[in-house]
Amino acid sequence: MADFKTHITASTSLGLIYSTAAYYTYGVPLEHCLIAGGLCSAAGMLPDLDSSSGIPQREMLAFLSVFVPMLMMPRFQAMGLLPEHMVLASGVLYLLIRFGVGGLFKRYAKHRGMWHSIPAALIAGMITFLISFSGTTEIRIFKAWAVVMGFLSHLILDEIYSVDWQGKKIRVKRSFGTALKLVGKSPILNMLTYTKVIVLMIMIASDDYLMDSLCGHEHGETKSGFDWVMHFINDHDHGHDHAAAGDGSDLFR
Repeated sequence: MADFKTHITASTSLGLIYSTAAYYTYGVPLEHCLIAGGLCSAAGMLPDLDSSSGIPQREMLAFLSVFVPMLMMPRFQAMGLLPEHMVLASGVLYLLIRFGVGGLFKRYAKHRGMWHSIPAALIAGMITFLISFSGTTEIRIFKAWAVVMGFLSHLILDEIYSVDWQGKKIRVKRSFGTALKLVGKSPILNMLTYTKVIVLMIMIASDDYLMDSLCGHEHGETKSGFDWVMHFINDHDHGHDHAAAGDGSDLFR
């Protein structure tokens, strides 16, 4: 299979081409192009979260545990969180990703399992869409596709390196077909993977409505972190009271 240098070189080159084309062809703001290029580059190593060696997994978890909270800042701001609350939320995210997600991958993920697959690339892209709250929907899709392309570049290289091109006769290795796939050998893991795809699709479809409810956009106000919690408590109590009473722009900027 391709080594770290080959994977990161390919995904970084792809991210550079993708972001440059977006900037000069479609006028996507430079800051979003730089982020998308970086996301594509880093996504080239995402499939190795299931690596049995531990080194790629450790490095990627360290990167994600820092980078994801940074991408979440616009969403925290939209929710009206105070700076102290943002720091606390970022710390919680760091621990969840570094040790929670990392622990799950170490315990349950199998190298070249369903995390090395096309639906896994879509999952990574949809998670990026949900995390990248800044900009328009088109900007969020732009960043999500950057991750999908970087992820797929890893899978494609794994398949290319699964074929021995040297010698008089081309030889296909046993690992061929284990990376760029739609389904794996385990029906249960296949079901879980596609369940995640469906759940993320539902979350994306309801994301705008949820944020409007949390941030008070319908009433032209922004709720603080405390108000956000109290909003649900009051709604819950109000619902019980009724039950007791028997009441029934520019594309990229």
